[in-house]
Amino acid sequence: MQVLDAGCGSGRNILYLLRSGLDVCAVDLTPGAIAAVRELAVDLAPDLPETNFRVEPVEAMSFEDESFDAVLAIALLHFAPDEAQFGAMLTGLWRVLRPGGLFFARLASSIGIEDRVQLLEGRRYRLPDGSDRFLVDEAFLLEWTDRLGGSLLEPIKTVNVQNQRCMTTWCMRKS
Repeated sequence: MQVLDAGCGSGRNILYLLRSGLDVCAVDLTPGAIAAVRELAVDLAPDLPETNFRVEPVEAMSFEDESFDAVLAIALLHFAPDEAQFGAMLTGLWRVLRPGGLFFARLASSIGIEDRVQLLEGRRYRLPDGSDRFLVDEAFLLEWTDRLGGSLLEPIKTVNVQNQRCMTTWCMRKS
């Protein structure tokens, strides 16, 4: 199974994947993050090539179309500055996912804290925790699910983190 961890950071979410024997790839914009993930891979999955871990934006990844059985976007998409960038990031991730593949995203949303967030512009909001994020809601995610031709694997789920932010899980299968 080939898995992509998009916006991998320094590898917090990739440890299990590296230990599992999967063909793991990762991208991040931060060279230091990719260097850290490469170091993890040397220890945990030494057979994986260094080129599996790349410094590049998800909207312009150098991986071939339909390369992955699963794409993970954990705490990534809410950093989009606007709807156009969100769309570019999402379609870049979808491009590398094989038909029948699994897409898993965890991202900030306004679900459950609509009255606690302050609109800045478009879909950018200031959250009660003081951070600024691109926020989604159920209708927006369902619209994108349809636009991509995906199907939900399970209902959209949201966790409220002490009324400071809400994190939503969005899981789809590519048709």
